[in-house]
Amino acid sequence: MSEFLFKLNGVPDDEANDIRKILEENEIDFYETSAGKWGISSAAIWLQNKDQMYRASVLIHEYQQNRQARMKQEYEHLQQQGKIETSLSRAWHHPVQFFLYIALILAILYISIKPFIIFGN
Repeated sequence: MSEFLFKLNGVPDDEANDIRKILEENEIDFYETSAGKWGISSAAIWLQNKDQMYRASVLIHEYQQNRQARMKQEYEHLQQQGKIETSLSRAWHHPVQFFLYIALILAILYISIKPFIIFGN
């Protein structure tokens, strides 16, 4: 009987490809289900032989720990170089877009509150 191993919904393509590669290199039999036409099903990797579950779980856990450390290191490196875009820097580099978003937020807020202000008078 099949055994659920790894959910693919929201997983970056490079991570999913790495997981597939790890399973194939270690000769672990698996198959995938897709999210379907409208993306509402569960995209996942399933094991065909549940006796391989422990080994596959350990391999994926090790991979994810290494990936997390690598991504953290890359983020810190970019942060030291000043290449991480913050909200303030984004507003500074795109002032027109920033003010359009602020105007849109204020318009929605005004439309939402106006009936209550009129009703209170």
